[in-house]
Amino acid sequence: MAQKAHLFDSRPFRVTNWQVLAIAIPMALAYLTTPLLGLVDTAVVGRFGDVALLGGLATGAVVFDVVLTPFNFLRSGTTGLVAQAFGRGDILEEKAAFWRAFSVAATSGLLMVLLSPLIAVTGEWFMQADQPVAAAMDIYIRTRLISAPAVLINYAILGYFLGRGKAALGLLLQLFMNGMNIAFSIVLGIYLDWGIAGVAWGTVCSEVIAVVAGMAVLVGRFRELPNVPLEHTFSMIAIRRMLQLNGDIMIRSLALTGAYILFARQGAQLGALTLAANAVLMHVFFAGAYFLDGFAAAAEQLVGRAVGAFNRPAFSRAVRLTAAWALALSGFTSILIFLLGGQLISAMTKAADVRAEAVLYLPWAAFAIVSGVLASQMNAVFIGAAWSRDMRNTMLISFAAFVAALFSLGQMFGNHGLWSALHVFLLLRGISLLLVMPRRVRTAFAER
Repeated sequence: MAQKAHLFDSRPFRVTNWQVLAIAIPMALAYLTTPLLGLVDTAVVGRFGDVALLGGLATGAVVFDVVLTPFNFLRSGTTGLVAQAFGRGDILEEKAAFWRAFSVAATSGLLMVLLSPLIAVTGEWFMQADQPVAAAMDIYIRTRLISAPAVLINYAILGYFLGRGKAALGLLLQLFMNGMNIAFSIVLGIYLDWGIAGVAWGTVCSEVIAVVAGMAVLVGRFRELPNVPLEHTFSMIAIRRMLQLNGDIMIRSLALTGAYILFARQGAQLGALTLAANAVLMHVFFAGAYFLDGFAAAAEQLVGRAVGAFNRPAFSRAVRLTAAWALALSGFTSILIFLLGGQLISAMTKAADVRAEAVLYLPWAAFAIVSGVLASQMNAVFIGAAWSRDMRNTMLISFAAFVAALFSLGQMFGNHGLWSALHVFLLLRGISLLLVMPRRVRTAFAER
């Protein structure tokens, strides 16, 4: 009985501003290191003065990101499931949720390694790049895919730490991995003169070392806890729940990626200048969104914990506090980008015509951060609570509305129409989830 009480030790808790910030700030810093890696890799390859190598790096990175995006559920889905188990004090389920995610990550990663030649060829066909660019791109993709199992396992490790509310530990692992990535890329790419292959191998080495470090921390923690029976870890009920949650998150991620690809494609139809300007502005938008993702991570953990603990006041307060902080910061970030966007654009491109075009549409990009903040927070709430079906359905509805708006408004108003369609997409995602939430809350916290 004593052991059972230890394994299921759910306590009431109150969500505070400090709890929100303790998760949001470390994760925001961790997410912000992602664009930094791209800048370092570009700088390393750029030292060789070969445009084909830079083109191969850029297109290879896009293909690699597209391949990995559907597996974001290994981070967010694991966060939600572990947080719920943490909320109800179910230590065995915390461990089991991680090992299920680990199994999916390892299996999917190995499959990517086996399919790497096909992925590389498909990516080269899709990008339709010149032969020198395609050759550099092929080297980058095939090398990077060697680390696919490590990349996906790192997603699951980070998801577990976030689910437990250990954001600072997650930040340390991310900084450790990204710091090694930068060091390896510089040494292998420049000092050993491996070029684009050195940049790719630098990332592979850092991902593998990060897995070893993360698993060492986890195994050390798990040794202090009771063993989880295999029949519990691989329970068909639990696996079905995980697959449903992860499948819905995957569909959501694919729709989101599809929306950004369509936006870029329609921009390309308006000419190379518009395409280049929109690409610069999307980098600005994503940089602001990365920072706000820290509050989304806080919402996933605190909401999941509240649902697991069957604590409606904690749930409501987690939603209010994370949304309030994110909204306030999004407003500040948007104003800052609006005021300093010209300097940011000048730092990103030296082409005068691209700079002028980007400045013209800067307000759309700056205030897209505000338009998207509700979608980001509501999406995190629904993932933390494991209400994935509603998240999937509202995303598909929003995507259909976006496609209709993109083609109609784009035809009528050109690039202004494309950006307005993106705002429609972001706003509709957030508002639709907000409208669905009261019904889901009543169901989830009904008397048991």
